[in-house]
Amino acid sequence: MKSLRFNRKDNPEFIKELRKNVNQYFKDNNISKHANLAMVIKTLFMVSLYFTPLVLMLTGVVTSFWGTIAMWTIMGFGMAGIGLSVMHDANHGAYSNKKWVNKLLGFLANFLGAYHINWKIQHNVLHHSFTNVDGMDDDIANPVMRFSPQQKKKWIFRFQAFYAPFFYSIMTLYWFLGKDFVQLIRYKKEDLLVREGMTFKKALSHLIINKSWYIALTIALPIILIDLPWWQIMIGFVFMQMICGLLLALIFQTAHVIEETSFFEPAQSGTSMENNWAIHQLKTTANFAHKSVLLSWFIGGLNYQIEHHLFPNICHIHYKRISEIVKKTAEDFNIPYYQHTTFAHALKSHFSMLNSLGTGSYDKKVA
Repeated sequence: MKSLRFNRKDNPEFIKELRKNVNQYFKDNNISKHANLAMVIKTLFMVSLYFTPLVLMLTGVVTSFWGTIAMWTIMGFGMAGIGLSVMHDANHGAYSNKKWVNKLLGFLANFLGAYHINWKIQHNVLHHSFTNVDGMDDDIANPVMRFSPQQKKKWIFRFQAFYAPFFYSIMTLYWFLGKDFVQLIRYKKEDLLVREGMTFKKALSHLIINKSWYIALTIALPIILIDLPWWQIMIGFVFMQMICGLLLALIFQTAHVIEETSFFEPAQSGTSMENNWAIHQLKTTANFAHKSVLLSWFIGGLNYQIEHHLFPNICHIHYKRISEIVKKTAEDFNIPYYQHTTFAHALKSHFSMLNSLGTGSYDKKVA
């Protein structure tokens, strides 16, 4: 794996001042940086949103085709809610100051069809460390999409703004079927499994076991216990995955692949970036819909992506409050703080960016 250094001499006063201001907020209000009662209640709700419909189907309470489709639909939102609001914080170590709590809730990633170790490497190590750096940030690495101007252009990409929703919708389905295996092999070659205290053999065995019980729980048991043709069960399962995949992709992509944010590529191993890590996060990340209480609640505060990237160890329940501190500190140091007033505006910017990257017009604009 390439090594990359950020420029620690670039405005070091900013990150010192920012950390001091944010820490002072928690000290002045005498509150923990981790989950509170509201977060625990949300956790119970999101977990129930996923498991209750499944239980209703497996116990024969809901047996009709359209009834089960409704249950799978609710489960799709439950999957997204767990992924965005619970598992995400836990795997960052932000949910609790107790490691076993974070580990337990972080394991919920496997109920989305993903392998939690791979998720932590892709998201915590690669995406958070090297946001929007081509060749290092796995979140912008996609063979059927062009997410960065540093990536090669293909004729098919000119249509990516139109076919993107389809590929977004099958994201978690791909995690479940193939991506985890592909990633595990690559992470072994790049010595990334060692950081998680895992050998390839151990990780592979865990992966196979977790996929097996997931198949048994969400596919085999419904086919056996629900009095419907197997293909109708599979329609519901795939529909659940597509709802979750689309929601997850749109939330994360609208925070990084938009018209305002910057993109980078390390020229060679050992390259030193222009900015320090904190300023790099502000240049590659954007917020949206800061006034939407319901959206922010459901998506785990990830409309405050800037705060999440700067302070991933803080539970998202606090992002709205500290966003005011982050924005003010950034303005004091004349550092950009990108945000869209609504989610619709962020979506428009994202799809405009996809179109510009696909047609090559973005390359001409920055040339």
